[in-house]
Amino acid sequence: MRPTPADPEAWNAYLAEDNATQARKRVSADVLLRDEQGRVLLVKPTYKPGWDLPSGMAEANEAPDDAARRELKEEIGLDVTLHGLLVIDWVPPHGPWGDQLAFIFDGGTLSAGQVRGLRPHDSELSAVRLVTPDEAAGMLRDRLLNRFQASRATREESAPVYLRDSTA
Repeated sequence: MRPTPADPEAWNAYLAEDNATQARKRVSADVLLRDEQGRVLLVKPTYKPGWDLPSGMAEANEAPDDAARRELKEEIGLDVTLHGLLVIDWVPPHGPWGDQLAFIFDGGTLSAGQVRGLRPHDSELSAVRLVTPDEAAGMLRDRLLNRFQASRATREESAPVYLRDSTA
C-alpha cells in the first residue's frame, strides 16, 4: 500500500525514493550586459575554446538567477541587479554531456566605473571584452550565437523566449 501524507515519515521516504530516480538537468545561467554605447560584454574562458557570455553553471540546488549573480561576482567582480529572464533554451544531449537548461538574464547597462574595472578575477577567464553586437556574432559559437540573438530581440519585446536546441 502506498503511504499517504497522514504518515509524514513514510510519505517523505516514499517521495525521496521517487525523487532519487527523477532526471537531473545541468543548468547554465548567462547574463547579457551592455555598456552605454550598446556594446555587449563577452568573456574568454580558459577551459574551452572561443568567447562566451559572462556567467556559468549552477551548483546543486542553486536557482539560475543566483548562479548568474554568483558567477559574475566570482569571475569578473561585478555585482549587478538582474532585470529579468530573456531566454531559456533546452539543449539536447551532445558529446559526453546530458541535456541542459540554458538561461540568459538581462544584466542591464554597466556604468562607466564598472566598465573601467572590467577584468578577469579568477583563473577561469583569460580576457573580457566589450564588442558591438555584430562583432559578437562573429565571436560566438553557433548555439550560443542563436541564444544571444534571441536575447537581444527578446529585450526589445519584453517577453522571455523559449528555445529548443537554440531554435525558436
